[in-house]
Order: sequence, then C-alpha cells, then structure tokens
Amino acid sequence: MTSHPQWRQFSNSYIKLLGILDHDTVPSLWYFIKSWNFQVENLEISLEQVAKIDSTGMVMLLHLIKHAKKKNCHILLSFVSKQLNTLFRINKIDFIVDKHIKN
Repeated sequence: MTSHPQWRQFSNSYIKLLGILDHDTVPSLWYFIKSWNFQVENLEISLEQVAKIDSTGMVMLLHLIKHAKKKNCHILLSFVSKQLNTLFRINKIDFIVDKHIKN
C-alpha cells in the first residue's frame, strides 16, 4: 500500500492526518502506517484536520510513536485537540506523550 486517504505527506518530515480516527477507520490506517518507511529523525504529524478521535485513535497514536521510535524517528504531534489531551490525561498517559506534543 503506497498511500492512505487519511495520511497526507507534504514532505519527508511533515504529515497530516485527516478525518475521523476511531474503531472503524484506525485498522486500515494502522496497516498503512506499519508499512510506511520512516526516513527522517523527526516527523511532525499534524492533527489539525482530524475531525474526531476516540480511544482507538489515541492508542493508534501511541503505537505510532512507539513504532517510529524503533525506526529512530521522533514523532511530534501538532494541533492536539482539547479532547485528545483529555483522553491522554484520563488514561494517565499524558506524561508519556508530553515530549511528543508541539506547543
């Protein structure tokens, strides 16, 4: 798979995720991400155009961070919504993702 409708690459170091990240959409997106070639040390993932994210989407972002780290790539999430920050806090993982959120 060479592309995914919810993954838009603007440069080697800048990606935008789009639409809804939930239990219906995450499986195909995660399948794509697992096969994507991380070519940079730092990759910004913009969530600006994510309309909705649930706990499944949150877990996918955690797996994305872990997966990229194995490939020597640091993920930086930008435009993190209040809703997602609340999910991080409620699940007591905000301390894990703090260093991956662009202020």
